[in-house]
Amino acid sequence: MRYIRLSALSVLIACPAFPQAAAPGLRELSASFESLAARVRPAVVQIFSTGYAAAEENNEGANTGNLLTRQTATGSGVILTPDGYIVTNNHVIEGARKIEVKLAMRDPGHSQEMRLPAKVVGADRQTDLAVVKIERDGLPTLPLGDSNALRQGQVVMAFGNPLGLEGSASTGIISSTSRRVKQDDPRAYIQTDAPINPGNSGGPLVDTEGRVVGINTFIITQSGGSEGIGFSVPSNTVKMIYDQIRKDGHVHRGHIGISVQTVNSILAKGLGLSQDWGAVVSDLEHGGPAEVAGIKIGDIIESVNGKEMEDAGHLEEAIFNLGMAGSANLNVIREGMPLRVTVTVHETEDDPERFADMVDPQNNLVPQLGILAIELNDNLTSMLTDLRHGYGLVVAARSPSPPYTGASLELGDVIYEINHSPTLTVKFLREKLNQMKAGDAVVLQVERDGKLMYVPLELD
Repeated sequence: MRYIRLSALSVLIACPAFPQAAAPGLRELSASFESLAARVRPAVVQIFSTGYAAAEENNEGANTGNLLTRQTATGSGVILTPDGYIVTNNHVIEGARKIEVKLAMRDPGHSQEMRLPAKVVGADRQTDLAVVKIERDGLPTLPLGDSNALRQGQVVMAFGNPLGLEGSASTGIISSTSRRVKQDDPRAYIQTDAPINPGNSGGPLVDTEGRVVGINTFIITQSGGSEGIGFSVPSNTVKMIYDQIRKDGHVHRGHIGISVQTVNSILAKGLGLSQDWGAVVSDLEHGGPAEVAGIKIGDIIESVNGKEMEDAGHLEEAIFNLGMAGSANLNVIREGMPLRVTVTVHETEDDPERFADMVDPQNNLVPQLGILAIELNDNLTSMLTDLRHGYGLVVAARSPSPPYTGASLELGDVIYEINHSPTLTVKFLREKLNQMKAGDAVVLQVERDGKLMYVPLELD
């Protein structure tokens, strides 16, 4: 049996008994959507990227032998400034060698589409956001709204280029204002039932005022198409990431040196807590910001910067979104008594995956080791302090199935030598490996976590 799901609006329109007096209201509703689409669409772009991605394994589980394969992708983006700063998803442009942006408008007096080259300003893998720039002035823009002000049931529209269908729009509501897809993931998304499909990635989710309240990022589906479960990065997170990328080219994240757990009824009874909800401090970083500020194990954190913390996930999300805010105001319950504590936000040590943003897949590939390596420069040495040498190659990415037998290289390793020969350049390392054959012994001198070590391996 085939089921057809009709919206309330379509039923009302089709029903011949619908009172004639309501027709003006429907016309006004339709006109408001038309006006909103007309305002939003000029600032929504289509993004074409050509680049490289990790090679997939075949049906037998064996790698094709290449670390990277050439791929093309399309997605969406939204213009935030008249001089061409555009926000999109990182996965739309990740690994791209060439990026082009197609504008919704056309050149005055010309029929050709406006397709312009773009450069990556910066990207953030954790939030799956990126900023690209095109060289053009006087572009239409959309403002970022306040995602904290969203309410469940609020009407929204999604714009983008699903399945390559340029300039598409869909409507729906906010299904959830803060949805964590994985329990231990501090990232929270806006959930919407507005139809979102592949190609919508990076496009805006807007409210009825035309403000961007989210960047459409992914869907949960069993069919491969939209099933009314779409997720967008909240606009307040977008603003934090966008501002930092524009300023520094990358993202600084803050931490306060705290571990928390969700309070439940058993925890509350056993520990004699004053409430059976919220987030309780289970551990503190010794000498960390929270401990220095006076936070103690067993404290219940009720709110961060005025926002109520319902559980540990909400607190981790709030800390994740602090950025480098300077300080955070925590309302705390300690042995039933309320306290207010101001904690200084410290910068989180960068994770090794940050180096992958700096690679050029063709120039940095070392196929014999299954890695992408970057030559040390001033930028890298400022990120990797107290290195033993001023030269070397940083491992920025690696294949899950390396083409050799032996110990694995790790992200962030600095390779100083190959069989006693200093590795000053990627080209030298490739040439040295090209002189070897299968079965030859290779010993790399590597610095890992501040310690020198030898990594012995045998080429396949």
